[in-house]
Amino acid sequence: MNVNQLILETVLSTEDDAITVINRDKIVLYWNDAAVATFNISKEEIINQSITDFFKEEDLMVLKVLETKEQVKNIYHRPREDKHVVINTTPIFNNSGELIGAVSVERDITQIVRLSNNLETTSMELDELRKKVKQVNEESPFAKLKGRSTALLDTIQIAVKAAKTDATTLILGESGTGKEVCAQAIHEASSRADKPFIPVNCGAIPPALFESELFGYEAGSFTGASKEGKAGKIEMADGGTLFLDEIGELPLDMQVKLLRVLQENRIYRIGDSIGREVNVRIIAATNQDLTTMMVENNFRADLYYRLNVIQLTMPPLRDRLDDIPSLTDLFLEQFALKYQLPTPELHHSAMQILLSYVWPGNVRELKNMMERLVILCDKSQIDSDDLLNYFPNLISSSQQISNDDKSSSLSDEKDSIEKVLIEETLRQTNGNKSDAARRLGISRVTLYNKLQKYQIK
Repeated sequence: MNVNQLILETVLSTEDDAITVINRDKIVLYWNDAAVATFNISKEEIINQSITDFFKEEDLMVLKVLETKEQVKNIYHRPREDKHVVINTTPIFNNSGELIGAVSVERDITQIVRLSNNLETTSMELDELRKKVKQVNEESPFAKLKGRSTALLDTIQIAVKAAKTDATTLILGESGTGKEVCAQAIHEASSRADKPFIPVNCGAIPPALFESELFGYEAGSFTGASKEGKAGKIEMADGGTLFLDEIGELPLDMQVKLLRVLQENRIYRIGDSIGREVNVRIIAATNQDLTTMMVENNFRADLYYRLNVIQLTMPPLRDRLDDIPSLTDLFLEQFALKYQLPTPELHHSAMQILLSYVWPGNVRELKNMMERLVILCDKSQIDSDDLLNYFPNLISSSQQISNDDKSSSLSDEKDSIEKVLIEETLRQTNGNKSDAARRLGISRVTLYNKLQKYQIK
């Protein structure tokens, strides 16, 4: 072997691409180390053998070059089921222009193809997941209940189950916790979504007008009545959902009539003795203690048990502290967009005040507060001083001192703080008293004594 041949042999063996040289009779003349690694065929096996003994003719681009005598560049090919290559193949001519063979340079891209396929599959799966998350976030009626706190998610879980049925549902919770939003979400997630959702605030209807508002009246049934008569709220909700907010304000005589509707699925307008069948799902809500009202004979027990098939409680904002940052961001953006104003940011010092406040008005109070800040505050970032300038009474519940409490003793203040601390620790431990006692640094016996002392249930 002369020097030029030695140099050429060294260069070809160093090349990472598989190099094959065949003559016009399809006999392999050269097979480099990269070809051995790519196809797992040794030089001893293949050199001086027909290449068709190792590969199917239709899978060999180099044979097509022998036929066409034309160069092929950058062609994707699969010489085997488990191999992916990019081929550059060139015919070889002698000095007389006669075809004497062909050389094929094949770059193994099998690993790249596999990675690409895996990436494509993963991308498709990720895209599907994004679509599902987007669908839940944008299309689920319960997305209107903003927040990811455990207390809220537990309530939503019950509400989702309630939406799958026509069961009468009772929503409890303080004012401003979003009871109507929850009721509407249940309706929109139910099979009645394309039917009416009729809200009725029982606390806003004068007692004398209750019957006509709920049940309607026939033509000429009383002085001033419409000549055509009028459908009541229950009849308007036929096929859909009737939401009775502040159900505790419903007069006792109306409670009897409502109970009859629940039992018979039939309403009687004022002046009507025949009645009309109705198909109405009733969701009631209240911030009152109906069990106490039953004891005091202000609410009928039979109606309560009819309404209380499914019960869920909207958690107060003080039990949803984790949701306050996301809610404030949401409300600030909403009102900034509404009033075409820049969206302010809350400094962490201002957020700490919001997190320590007791929130008697719950989410409604927080929403109104953010609206006021957007309108009145000209600063891009709101700190604690700014917040207290607009809301001077917005201070930590542990620091909040009313005029009646100014004369309270240090011992009373200590007891108050201790009670709040125990209640909060029990919430964090989901009522696990052993864990709560450990976190508080006291014994279980001491904890039980304090639970009894502060009447913590």
